[in-house]
Parts: sequence; C-alpha cells; structure tokens
Amino acid sequence: QGGGSAVIDMENMDDTSGSSFEDMGEMHQRMKEEEEEEAEGEAGAAEEEDGEFLGMKGLRGQLGRQVADQMWQAGKRQASRAFSLYANIDILRPYFDVEPVQVRARLLESMIPVKMINFPQKIAGELYGPLMLVFTLVAILLHGMKTSDTIIREGTLMGTAIGTCFGYWLGVSSFIYFLAYLCNAQITMVQMLSLLGYGLFGHCITLFVTYNIHFHSLFYVFWLGVGGLSTLRMVAVLVSRTVGHTQRLILCGTLAALHMLFLLYLHFAYHKVVEGILDTLEGPNVPPFQRVARDIPVVPNAVLNTTAKAVALTL
Repeated sequence: QGGGSAVIDMENMDDTSGSSFEDMGEMHQRMKEEEEEEAEGEAGAAEEEDGEFLGMKGLRGQLGRQVADQMWQAGKRQASRAFSLYANIDILRPYFDVEPVQVRARLLESMIPVKMINFPQKIAGELYGPLMLVFTLVAILLHGMKTSDTIIREGTLMGTAIGTCFGYWLGVSSFIYFLAYLCNAQITMVQMLSLLGYGLFGHCITLFVTYNIHFHSLFYVFWLGVGGLSTLRMVAVLVSRTVGHTQRLILCGTLAALHMLFLLYLHFAYHKVVEGILDTLEGPNVPPFQRVARDIPVVPNAVLNTTAKAVALTL
C-alpha cells in the first residue's frame, strides 16, 4: 500500500462517479418540461386567438340571425297583407254571386217602370249585371268610334271608351247617392250602383241599333222610347224611396236629365253621321269655275289690214 497499489478499493470509491449521467437526465427532463410549457403556452395563445375568432364569428352570426329575423317578419307582414286582401275580396263575393236567370229577369225589369209609391221598391244589391252592362257599353262605344273614324288627340280609343263609361257609372252614382243622402232617400251606395248600372241597358240597345243604322229619326225614337223607359224605371224606384215632393223633384229630375243627356252625348260625340250624309247627297266637292287670264299673241298690222278688207268686201 505504501508504494501505491494498483488494486481499486470499491468501498472507498466516491458516489459521485456517475454524476454526469444524472446531470444529463436532469437536463433532458428540464428540456422536456420547457417544451411542454412552451406547447401549453402556444396552445393557450391559439385558444385565445380561436376565442377571438369565434367571438367575431359569433357576432357575425348574431347579425345574420337578426337580418334573417327581420326578413322573416317582413315576409310575414306581406303574407298577412295578402291574406287580408283576399279576405277583402271575399267580402265582395256576395255582390257577384248571381245566376244568369236572375240577371236576365233584372234586365227585363229595368225596362218596365212600376208605379208604386206607398212602399219602397226592391233594388237588387248585386254588381255583376251592372258591371257586364258597363263593359258592353264600352264595346259598343268603341265600335262606334272605329266606324266613325274618330281621332283621339291624347290617349287611345279603348282608354277613352273605358274612362267615359266607368266615369259616368261611378261618378253619377256617387253624385246621386250624395243627393239622396241630402234628400233623405232610403238607398245605399251598392243599390245606387246596381240601379244605374241596370239603367244602362236601354243605352246599350239604343247605341247598338243607331250605330249600325244611320238615321237620326230612328235614334230619337229609341232615345225617347227605350232610353225613356229605363230612365222612368229608375225614377219610379227613387220616388218610392224618397219622402217629400221637393226632394223627389230634385233627385229624380237630376237623375233623369243626366241619364238622357249622357245618351245624347254618346251618340253625337263619337258618331259622325251628318258629315257622312252630306257627302253622300252632294257627292265629292268640286272647286268652282275660275277665269284665268291668258296671253294673246301679237299679230302684224299687214295681216290685220288684209283681214279687214276681206270682211268689208264680203259685206
């Protein structure tokens, strides 16, 4: 031992001989923990970014839902309006629910005046027949415009015919209803429309005949006969529903005057009969004879002297 032995004493050996391996293990463990911490930090940052993105996405989704909800409410309101309009149209259905036999009977009744004053006469509360009569009058008036070569400065023939017929039906009905209200007559607006509409049946017959047969005398016969009967029918109905002589005179006189004058207007405004008759009787217009001055050629004096001597010898 004193001279330095080569034998290694395992008991006296230091325990720190393997410290380098332990240090490597610790370092590896620390690096692993640091990597885990970094991974957790990156995961947290990613979660925060995802949260912010999801927040923006959620906000956009909420706005989209609000817009969709508003569009749904707008569509629902439009649908409710459509259903309400259908309901309003359904209210008018009883006024057009009529059989053709009833319409035919009411057309005949519109030409038969009934003298009954003590009790109010019945008025059909439907609008199918009057509306069809107005359209029929539009067609007849359009036929008269085309055959008479009527020129409309503004608008069309169809628009003029529709405006004239419907304007008279609605306008005069409203005006007579207003007078009836002032005169305390027992009639409603629908009844007034029905009464005046069926009263146009005489106008349709008169215009249809006189537009095809061009005689003024025939028109006046139909005007007083057919148009007068339909007017008397309406006057009789209003007289039975009005109390007071003055009120009856004002209401019935106004209606009769408007109804008869409207027939005259339809005949003379859109039917040129006078010009056609004059052209047929007189023929084409020939311009009058006019004298035209002409130039006389100059004759020499010798020719004139010779001619004068010959005439003198002859005499």
